[in-house]
Amino acid sequence: MDFELPAELVDYLAELDAFIDREITPLEQADDNIRFFDHRREDARTDWERGGLPNGEWEELLAEVRRRADAAGHLRYAFPARYGGRDGTNLGMAVIREHLARRGLGLHCDLQNEHAIVANNVGLLLMLEYGTPEQQAEWVDGLASGTKFFAFGITEPEHGSDATHMETSAVHDGDGWVITGRKTWNTGVHIADADLIFARTSGGPGDATGITAFLVPTDAPGFIVEEYLWTFNMPTDHARVALDGVRLPGSAVFGGEGRGLAVVQHFFNENRIRQAASSLGAAQYCIDQSVAYAKQRKPFGKPLATNQAIQFPLVELHTQCEMLRALIHKTAWSMDTYGTFAVSEQVSMCNYWANRLCCEAADRAMQVHGGLGYSRHKPFEHIYRHHRRYRITEGAEEIQMRRVAGYLFGFMGSKAPKGV
Repeated sequence: MDFELPAELVDYLAELDAFIDREITPLEQADDNIRFFDHRREDARTDWERGGLPNGEWEELLAEVRRRADAAGHLRYAFPARYGGRDGTNLGMAVIREHLARRGLGLHCDLQNEHAIVANNVGLLLMLEYGTPEQQAEWVDGLASGTKFFAFGITEPEHGSDATHMETSAVHDGDGWVITGRKTWNTGVHIADADLIFARTSGGPGDATGITAFLVPTDAPGFIVEEYLWTFNMPTDHARVALDGVRLPGSAVFGGEGRGLAVVQHFFNENRIRQAASSLGAAQYCIDQSVAYAKQRKPFGKPLATNQAIQFPLVELHTQCEMLRALIHKTAWSMDTYGTFAVSEQVSMCNYWANRLCCEAADRAMQVHGGLGYSRHKPFEHIYRHHRRYRITEGAEEIQMRRVAGYLFGFMGSKAPKGV
């Protein structure tokens, strides 16, 4: 057993830090760009005249960061070398995402919109795994550079955790398909070239097979964005969409007819472990900041840090971070070694515990910092608002616990998730 991180990965973290200090932090400080991170002026991110969508200047700034990161060879880290990447691993992505989040919020990493100088572009990885040669020719270059994007249409107004009970359906129409239904929480539709819509094409509610994924152009007749749903953490790019008899060619099928649930599960497993690592990094940031503040803040003439009421809660959080870090590293390494679905139970463990831990750490940071922590002069309330979302999205923590219970009590019929 060797718990040391690969030397090349440790060296790469130093390379990322140098790039951030050289290219990204100066950009963050230029031209009042800091307004997007000054939490007293956080609404600078939001275009209230366009229904709460992200401000165009904010999105263009993020795009500029991606261009710089791509030019420096960082954006595509996770991608195969033949597409300009570094053949990044799940372990590498977990370590990197924790590292970036532990630095705090900034242009290097802002998880509110999944932005980072090392892209978490699961869409490209899915395209390489499931796309047809024709789909790959159309999409890969744009996905890799961050200039092309597709959203995910899984959740429905009446169906979230019970995704296999979806009411959206697709029926054959000659050589093509006609899709009818509604989806909600479609993140990023306002800039997406297509929405990856999951629809039932055969079988009944609850069946793992019979769900098909379709790449639906967002400008297709009958594809209607009804509303962008305002959230705890603004701006919003989470749309509710309607599909009113949308007609598609057979080439729009993604991942094979009736095999869409496998695409969903692949997306979730890859994203959940990275999400867990980001939540761990943000939690550790909150702890680090609280320790530093407690050492310099001196009410009643002595540092807060001398009080056990301050020490012990932070000790417990710090201990949980250390244990979680070991599980995340082992789980990510196992995914690299044995396959994406080999340790789905552990992926769920990492995900639900990390997301909960981050919320607890942010809450504790607010308490340690007192009124200042509750204010927008510090980022803790922003961190809480964002990571509170993670306890619901991509499988609520109760669903993650249910999956773990399924393995623990023998209710799961196979080691792989449903539909795989």
